[in-house]
Amino acid sequence: MNPAEWLLRSARKAPDAPALLHGVEVVASYGAFAERAGRIAKALREEWGVWPGDRVALFMANSPTYLELLYGIWFAGAVAVPINYKLHPSEAAHIVDDAQARVVFVDDARADIASLLGGEGPSVVTPEILAGELPRHTAMDVPHPMREEDLAWLFYTSGTTGRPKGVMLTIANLHAMVFAYFVDVDAVHREDAALYAAPMSHGAGLYNFMHVLRGARHVVPVSGGFDPSEIANLAPRIGNVSMFAAPTMVRRLCDHAARSGYDGEGIRTIVYGGGPMYVADIERAVAQFGPRFVQIYGQGESPMTITALSRETIAERSHPRWRERLGSVGLAHSCVEVRVADEAGHPVFAGETGEILVRGASVMAGYWRNPTATAATLRDGWLWTGDLGALDEDGYLTLKDRSKDVIISGGTNIYPREVEEALLTCAGVREVSVVGRAEPEWGEEVVAFVVAMEEEGLEPDQLDAHCRSQIARFKRPRHYIFLEELPKNTYGKVLKGELRRMADEVANRDKRS
Repeated sequence: MNPAEWLLRSARKAPDAPALLHGVEVVASYGAFAERAGRIAKALREEWGVWPGDRVALFMANSPTYLELLYGIWFAGAVAVPINYKLHPSEAAHIVDDAQARVVFVDDARADIASLLGGEGPSVVTPEILAGELPRHTAMDVPHPMREEDLAWLFYTSGTTGRPKGVMLTIANLHAMVFAYFVDVDAVHREDAALYAAPMSHGAGLYNFMHVLRGARHVVPVSGGFDPSEIANLAPRIGNVSMFAAPTMVRRLCDHAARSGYDGEGIRTIVYGGGPMYVADIERAVAQFGPRFVQIYGQGESPMTITALSRETIAERSHPRWRERLGSVGLAHSCVEVRVADEAGHPVFAGETGEILVRGASVMAGYWRNPTATAATLRDGWLWTGDLGALDEDGYLTLKDRSKDVIISGGTNIYPREVEEALLTCAGVREVSVVGRAEPEWGEEVVAFVVAMEEEGLEPDQLDAHCRSQIARFKRPRHYIFLEELPKNTYGKVLKGELRRMADEVANRDKRS
């Protein structure tokens, strides 16, 4: 079923209910939201020749218009290709070309992508062009029918190790994600509000479906992004806010709360994921804000849907293994099976580390125009995630690291996350990331990149002593490199490849000096 049917359903039930907000200002009711999406669909068909199955890209910052365009694309039976607005125009142009998009919607700040697409490329539609076209078209009455196997969302991976790949998400994939959210993550009510502080091209945008289906509100901050002080001011005025946040965003919100005294008023749920949340950070967040947090683990290839750690478990302190569970990513979503396997795909015993495999209704159809990558990632019905983890006897999954990030020193595996967790409990450490560096005798050695609190002065000896009190000596870093901030991609993920390059540069410089 076409997701635009969900919008139409909510519009018919409560046409005057507030739907789209810019800050605290209501800019569209559900009736107006659906009507405008229908007009966009008609314009796509009649002005730009978009037919069912065609790809339509969005290269623009968060705005209420973003949701109208998404649903206009689906009304027309086309495929949405959301592109992270923080990408360089040349990176976005590659995605547009690879997706063979017929139309690209842009905002004014990204309109210059047109010069990179060529005269024979897709139509580039600016806000001015869109505003001029829509009044000329009546709304499409009903969405174009879509089947479960039809492609709906073409999601491009962040591309930290090369060109991003297009993950093909079908109607069935999105349905599974939505219904599993209601079962495994959180309830959604009409009085709720989805707050889009993270890029709508990614996880935050995927969570629109649940709130459209329930007829809830959709709020885009005036800044268009994440500003802790703006969130702290906006949430109490909006009320019943749910938002998706990367762990770095949760950390920044906690820092703001510590300075300002903000206690989380107005926020009902923060779903966090997209990177490692360290135990010390989530303990602090719960202490400051209470039981408002749910963790999800997913990939673009199984969107937001592999495991979930409930708010009850995150807030639990009476269970004998509560801290161990707090460091996990929870139990398998109800629509998938999760297996930890060896290199041959055979399940390993509870507690043993292996690669995380996923099978179920949310797993992608494959990579767009890339059968080689598809065959390497989807094997015998299982998605090979490239992540390493361990399942305990109760089914809780704990992530170790990406398989490519494991450090092998003296023939022994060292998982960077374990070292990072230890360092983050040292007073004065704000952020840390650990990588391996080639070393002649041991194969690899552990290097830690550390960001200190502004008011703290840290020394390697202090950090080394702390590590020796927390973890085995062979796991501790042999070198510490201090940075003002960690390099991250546009989704907030630490670029470990860049850190490895920096570690090698430091080693080479030390050899020359």
